[in-house]
Order: sequence, then C-alpha cells, then structure tokens
Amino acid sequence: MKTQRLKTIALAVGMAVGMLAVSPAYSADTTAGQDPAAAQLPPPKPLIPVSKVLEVGQKRTAAAKKSQIKIDRLAADTGDLLQDYKIVMKQVDGLRIYNGRLEKQIAGQLRRIASLEKSVDEATIIQRQITPLLMRMIDGLEQFVSLDVPFHIDERKERVEFLRSNMDRSDITIAEKFRQVLEAYKIENEYGRKIDSYKGVALVAGSERDVNFLRIGRIGLMYQTTDGEQSGAWDQDKRSWVELDAGDYRGAIQKGLRISNKQASIDIMKLPIPAPEAAK
Repeated sequence: MKTQRLKTIALAVGMAVGMLAVSPAYSADTTAGQDPAAAQLPPPKPLIPVSKVLEVGQKRTAAAKKSQIKIDRLAADTGDLLQDYKIVMKQVDGLRIYNGRLEKQIAGQLRRIASLEKSVDEATIIQRQITPLLMRMIDGLEQFVSLDVPFHIDERKERVEFLRSNMDRSDITIAEKFRQVLEAYKIENEYGRKIDSYKGVALVAGSERDVNFLRIGRIGLMYQTTDGEQSGAWDQDKRSWVELDAGDYRGAIQKGLRISNKQASIDIMKLPIPAPEAAK
C-alpha cells in the first residue's frame, strides 16, 4: 500500500513539472530565439492546475485506502470461513464414525429381533406342550403321595389339589403354573432329608387317639400317645400301623421327639427302621 502511494505522488510531481515546462513564461523564454514562422503556431491548450493534479492523486490514494480496507475485511472474513469450515469438517468426520457405529449396532439389533421372533414362534409351540407335561407331573405327584409313607398326608393332598385347580385358571400364566409344580416337587424332595414331629390322630387298638408323630425322613414314621403308654410304627410293606413294645422304643421315640423339637442334641437312637434292600 505504501509503495502504491509513493508511485502516485511521483506521478503527480512529474505531471506538475511537465505543466511548468509548458507554462507561458517558460514558453516566452524558449521562443525568443526561434524562427518567426514558429511564432505563428496556434496557441497551446489551457494547462491543468497543479492543485487539480494533486486532488486527483489524493482521490486515488483515498480510493486505494478504501480498497485496501475492503481487501483486509475480505481476508478476515475468508479466514473466519476457513476456520468454520475446518470445524464443520471435524464434526462431519465425527458424525461419520458415529453413524458407522450406529449402523453396526442396528444390524446387531435386527439380528437379535429376528432371533427373538423365532424364539417367540418356538415358545408358542412349547407352551402348547407344557400344559400336558404339567398335568402328567401333577398326576405323578398325586400317585407318589398316595404310595408314600403317610406323613402330613392331608397337607400333601391339599397341595396336589391346589396345583390341579390352578391348571384351569386363566389368570395364572403358564410360567407361574410351572413354578408352582416345581416348588411342590422341591418340598417333597426336602421331606426325605429332614426329621420332624407333629401332632395328629392315629388308630390305636381300634380307637382313634391323639398322638405325637415322629418322622425320620422317608424311612421311618412312628407315633406315641400323649401319655407315652403306647407306641407304633408304619409298616410300608403292609401299608398299616404296627404296635411297638413300649419297653423297647418308648424312650427312643421320646428322645427323637425332643431332638426334632430342638430340645435335645442329635444322638444315636434305636428305632424300628426297615433295613435297606438291593434295588431290582
């Protein structure tokens, strides 16, 4: 910009010197010794004042200044646009990577949906097969209770009836029905690993008596009257009660009752337990 201004000033000075050279005074001196014929030449055109030349130079300088300001503003705007462009391109690159990850996730979700739809179709078939399976399981449990040692017999039969009545209810899901049947099997399984006692009524010497029952897993079920005078045991082979010698088993059964009620520590007891047999 400074170089352009200097060039403009030099041009103005040169034009001023040229106009001075053609001024009337300068012309009179130079034409004094010339040929008279030359003096008859037409008069020169009016000369441009130096002030006009300087004014033109000033206008050009002002115009150049304005142009430079406009160029600087455009350069600044261009720099800002370039910076914005770089920022936008970084965002575009990030979005491109993010979209790539989303496409992979969507593809995985579509595969999962297809797998679930297939599972739903298969579950419908399985659900139709579960109901007959549960009915067979309940029938098997009922038969097992009727053939097992008759401890807590009323409670166990009520549990089977509860399961059978729930099979006809529409407000219970098939999953809940299945859970209830498995829970009943679990309870029956726990009976074989525990010792307990409870009060009940037994047929003693042809009449019903209040007795205390002692159960040893599934291998022994005994009773003793509340006065301790009579005792008996269940014979699984005969499917009936057998009276025991009070002198031999009275104390052992009483001790077993205390152990089951946590009134005595676990100890060895002499009880009428059938010997194990080899499986056939």
